[in-house]
Amino acid sequence: MNPRLTRRTFLAASAAAGLAAAVRLDASSRKNTFKKSQIGEPSERLLKRWKAAGFDGMESTAWNVSPEKAASSRELADSLGMKIHSVLFGWAKLNQGEAALAEGVAQMQTALQAAQAYGAGAVLYVPCLIQGMPMPRPWEFDIRFDERTGHLRQVIAGDNAPFQKYIEAHDRAVDASREGIRRMIPAAEKAGVTIAVENVWNNLWVKPDFFVNFVASFQSPWVKVYFDIGNHVQYAPPQEWLRAIGPLLAKCHVKDFKLKPDGHGGDFCEMREGSVNWPAVRKTLDQIGYQGWMTIEGSELPIDEQDRRLDLILAGK
Repeated sequence: MNPRLTRRTFLAASAAAGLAAAVRLDASSRKNTFKKSQIGEPSERLLKRWKAAGFDGMESTAWNVSPEKAASSRELADSLGMKIHSVLFGWAKLNQGEAALAEGVAQMQTALQAAQAYGAGAVLYVPCLIQGMPMPRPWEFDIRFDERTGHLRQVIAGDNAPFQKYIEAHDRAVDASREGIRRMIPAAEKAGVTIAVENVWNNLWVKPDFFVNFVASFQSPWVKVYFDIGNHVQYAPPQEWLRAIGPLLAKCHVKDFKLKPDGHGGDFCEMREGSVNWPAVRKTLDQIGYQGWMTIEGSELPIDEQDRRLDLILAGK
């Protein structure tokens, strides 16, 4: 079933039922129930500090811990009125042979068990990285792909011969990532924890429809998207990514990226100092019905200033 088609059908039916119902639906979708979070390793000092600054929870970097230790951290967070809502696994190397794939699956199973004990809803997962060969610059990509296999047909308009090694590496990574995640789904279902796939400058799935095709291909409620708002600015505006992701969105990282004046390349920067159109992002989150966790990543601002800026973002400013 196509979830985006289902949503369009639902909205059309609501409109047909009457304008008043549609207005009520829109008003309901705009009620702010976002939760604010930071990334770190659970400790009483950190959780108390973040709670005092206005945050609601944490994304834990401690994925390779025993269920007993994770459960203890959950008890601590609960006692402070905080929530450990997700686990950051990070990078895997599923495209480096069967041994690496099996290791990645085993590590993910450990992370899923830890997440279950934390009471977390998702594990952030980056399947693999490709690099070291000629590839298009971010603004040059013109992706065409096979929707059934996820394999690339072209990466730029015109002659793709200079990028053939990239295309081949990309297709191998797609196959390995699909196989690895397929093996992980039973453990995710058993734990009741989502595998939240993130693109993090790993040179894979660099356009919204391409990425969504991969995640949706599992047809599983246990495989969704962890979207980093700043990571994708150089490929397409974040609001375009969010519209494509739609109901597949599990979690969001809050980060900014400042493009150069010509729109080509740039660098990460503090929230609300870059090229992200935050009001457009906020509006799109409403449109796709996301009301979940917003987790700051990479900021070096004082904690109170991070909280203030995130509040402005969530207010659509």
